[in-house]
Amino acid sequence: MGVLFEAKEEQERAGLLEDFIQKAGGCAVIDGGFATQLEIHGASINDPLWSALCLINSPHLITKVHLEYLEAGADIIVTSSYQATLPGFMSRGLSLEQGEELLEKSVKLATEARDLFWETVEKIRDHSYNRALVAASIGSYGAYLADGSEYSGYYGADVDLNKLKDFHRRRLQVLVEAGPDLLAFETIPNKLEAQAVAELLEEENIEIPSWICFSSVDGVNAPSGESFAECLEGINKSKKIVAVGINCAPPQFVHNLIQKFNELTEKVIVVYPNSGETWDGVAKRWLPSKCFNDEKFKVLAKRWHDSGAKLIGGCCRTTPSTIRGLSKVLKKTN
Repeated sequence: MGVLFEAKEEQERAGLLEDFIQKAGGCAVIDGGFATQLEIHGASINDPLWSALCLINSPHLITKVHLEYLEAGADIIVTSSYQATLPGFMSRGLSLEQGEELLEKSVKLATEARDLFWETVEKIRDHSYNRALVAASIGSYGAYLADGSEYSGYYGADVDLNKLKDFHRRRLQVLVEAGPDLLAFETIPNKLEAQAVAELLEEENIEIPSWICFSSVDGVNAPSGESFAECLEGINKSKKIVAVGINCAPPQFVHNLIQKFNELTEKVIVVYPNSGETWDGVAKRWLPSKCFNDEKFKVLAKRWHDSGAKLIGGCCRTTPSTIRGLSKVLKKTN
């Protein structure tokens, strides 16, 4: 009986996201680069907390960016909590309670922006928007370290499965309690952290649908060098994770990775690459490299959807203009 109940719960969890995707026309559009847009509006975030710094000193800018992506046609907006961790906040002199309040605030700002935008567009006849979902961003352990290890996968010999679960546990609990529609585990660089996430979701009996995205620096494997077949072993067994994919990798990698993931999993495939520029995690700056403008991004996005991706957006260095283009081309083809 218990097994049947669990199977039904898994189907319902996956069904919530699948239903939303179908309502969006077969492909839901995720928003784009958050820190990029905050900087455009004058935020100074060259800091270990990165965009989460604005939760402390510029929450109005976070709201502004959410609204810009909603207006651009995003079906899913991601909270400003990617680099928001309790140890990170406490290292700045904040208490545990204050850190938890800031995590809750990241979800509150996104849901309030979503509700405000929806209240406005509902009054417009024949509008083309969907009531967006809010995904709570949960960055990798490497993102907290702020040393670029989310792009190397090397956390050191002292980091084991239990340490990773302990690192993520309280942040996950607080974000879940804040009431997002989805959970987005982002830039996971190795099998160990993927396994930690899958086990933690089971241990905490999380009912909110989750996706997990890996980064990739070679377009073939996870940053750790492990194959995605290895990384997806535990994820494919998880009843809590409903979508898997890639974020913050160069656009030119994405098509082949979608094809690879199609062979490795039956879960929904999610992709939101960066602009093609390269982040130097040590120097804390973007390095000049092949950059895909919005027009190229649109052409590639259609190809990604045709290859099987059902959740598509942008990551670092993409903007509301990028997402507006994605929304137009992806909605047109559905």
